Amino acid sequence: MDRIVNLELDLVRAFVTVAEARSFTRAGVRLGRTQSAISLQMRRLEDRLGAQLLSRDPRHVVLTSAGEAFLPQARRLLRVNDEIVADLRGDDLEGEVRLGAPEDFATVHLPEILGQFSRAHPKVALAVTCDLTLNLLDRLREGALDLALVKREPLGPDLGVRVWREPLVWVAADAAVLKPGEPAPLVVAPAPCVYRKRAVAALEARGRTWRAAYTSPSLAGQHAALRAGLGLTVLPRDMVPPDLKVLGAAEDLPWLEDAEIALLKPRAAIPTAADRLAEFVLSSLDRKQAMGPA
Repeated sequence: MDRIVNLELDLVRAFVTVAEARSFTRAGVRLGRTQSAISLQMRRLEDRLGAQLLSRDPRHVVLTSAGEAFLPQARRLLRVNDEIVADLRGDDLEGEVRLGAPEDFATVHLPEILGQFSRAHPKVALAVTCDLTLNLLDRLREGALDLALVKREPLGPDLGVRVWREPLVWVAADAAVLKPGEPAPLVVAPAPCVYRKRAVAALEARGRTWRAAYTSPSLAGQHAALRAGLGLTVLPRDMVPPDLKVLGAAEDLPWLEDAEIALLKPRAAIPTAADRLAEFVLSSLDRKQAMGPA
């Protein structure tokens, strides 16, 4: 008979924290433990699972393929544990959590998740700010946010924990916005914006000229401009409104790299409620991404 292996949740929580911080030292600060204690916990967890979860070098901690596969399961274990404890004790989590997110991502993916969290923790007040990534980073740095979801380049600098990835597509009212021999008219957010940067880089790499036909920081404003036939833009596939069209190779438009959204925490300690929301968002988005489009 195979031996039953029981996972210690302290080890699982330490692993998730290391995966998010990409550092034993930073994980230790968050958990109130020394770097050597965190390292020992990781060795114990790897021994228990019989798999190497982390690849260590002098500067970074990187998840192995086994670690990448285990991370969403680890978050699920912690979420179930926390829900059980909260139910039996009576939920005493309270306070305010200040979350920042890009407007498009917040509009499509966050309402259901934040609603579930609020119902589970009614004493926690959520203050959500929608803004451009650069502004969210500034607010996080200034201490005006507890958590921030930001857009980043795929596989780029070590900027937070990746929580979402999906293909980017070209979007317009119809292909008629592209006039032969004329620059491609772009509907974009103000610079710097990852999607604007991606659109411009892809067009220029193809040797195609472009112009900023309509610039607005508002997602609603960009959608209105698209519907009015003022140009085309770049959006994640899941965020394309049903009354707009996806353009591509047939219109001689270049391929685009995937979009990534990452979750960031400040270097300083954050309230327990913010940590709990971060775990809930990560677990929920893991599950949503795994399920794929509805």
